[in-house]
Amino acid sequence: MESLIGLVNRIQRACTALGDYGGADNAFSSLWDALPSVAVVGGQSSGKSSVLESIVGRDFLPRGSGIVTRRPLVLQLQQTDKGQQEYAEFGHLPGRKFKDFGMVRQEIQEETDRITGRTKMISPVPIHLSIYSPNVVNLTLIDLPGLTKVAVEGQSESIVEDIENMVRSFVEKPNCIILAISPANQDIATSDAIKLAKEVDPAGERTFGVLTKLDLMDKGTNALDVLEGRALRLQQPWVGIVNRSQADINKNTDMMSARRREREYFATSPDYGHLASKMGSEYLAKLLSMHLESVIKTRIPSIISMINKSIDELESELDYLGRPIALDAGAQLYTILELCRAFDKVFKEHLDGGRPGGDRIYGVFDNQLPAALRKLPFDRHLSLQNVRKVVSEADGYQPHLIAPEQGYRRLIEGSLNYFRGPAEASVDAVHFVLKELVRKSIGETKELKRFPSLQVAIAGAAGEALEKFREESKKTVVRLVDMESSYLTVDFFRKLPQEVVNPGNPGQSGTPVSTKMDRGNPAASRGERGVTPAAINVDRYAEGHFRRIGSNVSSYINMVSETLRHTIPKAVVYCQVKEAKQCLLNYFYTQIGKKEGKQLAELLDEDPALMEKRLQCAKRLELYKAARDEIDAVAWIR
Repeated sequence: MESLIGLVNRIQRACTALGDYGGADNAFSSLWDALPSVAVVGGQSSGKSSVLESIVGRDFLPRGSGIVTRRPLVLQLQQTDKGQQEYAEFGHLPGRKFKDFGMVRQEIQEETDRITGRTKMISPVPIHLSIYSPNVVNLTLIDLPGLTKVAVEGQSESIVEDIENMVRSFVEKPNCIILAISPANQDIATSDAIKLAKEVDPAGERTFGVLTKLDLMDKGTNALDVLEGRALRLQQPWVGIVNRSQADINKNTDMMSARRREREYFATSPDYGHLASKMGSEYLAKLLSMHLESVIKTRIPSIISMINKSIDELESELDYLGRPIALDAGAQLYTILELCRAFDKVFKEHLDGGRPGGDRIYGVFDNQLPAALRKLPFDRHLSLQNVRKVVSEADGYQPHLIAPEQGYRRLIEGSLNYFRGPAEASVDAVHFVLKELVRKSIGETKELKRFPSLQVAIAGAAGEALEKFREESKKTVVRLVDMESSYLTVDFFRKLPQEVVNPGNPGQSGTPVSTKMDRGNPAASRGERGVTPAAINVDRYAEGHFRRIGSNVSSYINMVSETLRHTIPKAVVYCQVKEAKQCLLNYFYTQIGKKEGKQLAELLDEDPALMEKRLQCAKRLELYKAARDEIDAVAWIR
């Protein structure tokens, strides 16, 4: 059983060495908080230091007025074989053995000042002190600053609250055994230690009451009501202590002699003689050691479970944060290329539908482009007034003979120019979607989160590539429009019915007839009586004639619009989407291969906050694995 306390001692030392001393980080469970401990709580001048020194059998704690204990002191007692020399060892000075306990007192003071400065402020960072002696039992005690009611000169006004909050942070944990120390020559109802213990442990299940200064009570009085549990009942026993007097301290009375006198006091006391076997500092130490061993054994399974769970969580977190990067240029280049491929994979998943966002490109083609084509101002361009104007101006001084060819061409070319806007807008809309997908992909590539500089570089390179794709795409869609202008579909117009003038009513619209000459009818070709010529000029100012021209052009433009509605998306996908999918970072890859080690390292310059978080995770993981190994080494406890 003795190895259980030693086991917890080793884990506690590892906790402090790696920065886990409870309550500081809510992101992960604290191993320190999960370990059973005994916290020594008492008001100033309650005899707290004397109790600890009596248990150890050595005079080693700083003394003085005001707040002497300003950092938690984790006192780990390790029993050695009889005859071995006593020595102390500090966690912050591993391997250095202190055999002079006066030097131990001085080191505690100096180590306290190292954190708090030579002020009277406090700090929650513990000092670890291990004492190896044949005169102690295996036990770990945490000495906490004494509770106080008034701030003295040199202390902050908040010192009273600060001390209580620190003490409370230890004793409110369910794994903490509370050693509540109260002086017997004061009313137990006013005890600061008991008051706080009752708040955090109302049932008294984990509180041990210690009554000091029994020998200083007024004559004719005793503390039997308290010690026998009538005045204040706890689940655990009360223990009385007789400390060294101030005169003994001043004379440096030997602690072993003080222990002997304490035993004699209880054995010969008319008030406490019947309780002598359960009184004194030696009994208190054994009682606490046995109880602590029992608690540790009970809690070990839950501690193992907590450690294993925390290891899994920490390893997952480190996988998410990423492992440290090698320093050589080759490894750095490989890492950069791997990160780029990870980004490219996410980007392609967006385009292919594995992640949302790529469907917005289809929305450009299926909604935005058709809507823009429908809004083109063809009604105004092909109005009767504009058709008459354009056709008349195209004819110049010579009216057209059979069909207003130049007027048709000008009307068509003018209409086709309107298609440039929707074509270029489609390119810009897809460009915007691709840029947004690049931004999202960078954010969703978890491997990249560590490297803000590389994120910026990839975003810049992708942005430049998308701009080139956009330029090429605009040239292509404009060419599609220009091709429609450069060569009109003649068959479309040859198949249209033409208007003729009714011979009986010149200037009025007649019925449509074929524009082709009837080559098999000579009379018709000669224009003989009774035969209507196949193509007779129409009055250039007839309203119906201009309406028919506008209608014909409108039909042709509708045909072209339907064609472009299908070819523009093809061009945009080919020039932008396909290129982005296949070679978004090709130029970046070319440039990155030319960079030297220092430049590569700059791209892999991590966010300092992220580096610190990884370091803390790694340290905590190291702690939990070491704790697991320690527990596994004591296999019989299971």
